Amino acid sequence: MSPGIPEWMVSAYSSPRLAPYLRWCDGDVTMAVNLYHWNVMVSAAFYGPLHTFEMALRNSVHNQLSAHFDRADWWESVQLQRPGPSLVDQARQACQRRKSTTTPDDMITELTFGFWVSLTARRYDRTLWVPVLRKAFPGYRGRRDALHEELESLRLFRNRIMHYEPIHRRHLEKDHAKLYRVLSYISPEAASGIKPMDRVPEVLMVKEQMCRGDLPPSF
Repeated sequence: MSPGIPEWMVSAYSSPRLAPYLRWCDGDVTMAVNLYHWNVMVSAAFYGPLHTFEMALRNSVHNQLSAHFDRADWWESVQLQRPGPSLVDQARQACQRRKSTTTPDDMITELTFGFWVSLTARRYDRTLWVPVLRKAFPGYRGRRDALHEELESLRLFRNRIMHYEPIHRRHLEKDHAKLYRVLSYISPEAASGIKPMDRVPEVLMVKEQMCRGDLPPSF
């Protein structure tokens, strides 16, 4: 590890995690340290919009499936394809570890983001998308496969953030626009409602200043 990296960063984050930032900054230690913390900062800024998007997605899908199957535990009626059954089992086990009685609301909370995205995959085109799930995206008029591709890319982006991975090399403006576009398919009201609270645009604007050291990083 290059000299000049604060010892506490090497200890807390590890040399392998910091090395790519040094390479990206051509060995400039100050810039690498600042870029690392800007990456944390922009990841934190994305948390709010991603939170709203994930909640809106799962609740919209859940509401449509509950109405269609006339039961809140609709996963008991759906012929799920892999990995659906195992994801439901994992969610059920997680609920049972916490509570003696599992409610549909408990299950909805435990089912992963990947589970909800998987319901728009090709294998559910005729059984779920056509009769039910297209209604969960009232603002969308395109093909199922195009929507699934956008949802899957947002899932991967979300996972990078939640696992503290680098996102600074991505076209974050496009990621941000995609998140709002897909959220507006579900609820344009939610998309407009969170915009005044969204810090992503301002964090993107200060990247160069922060990496140069003109502005101190803040989480």
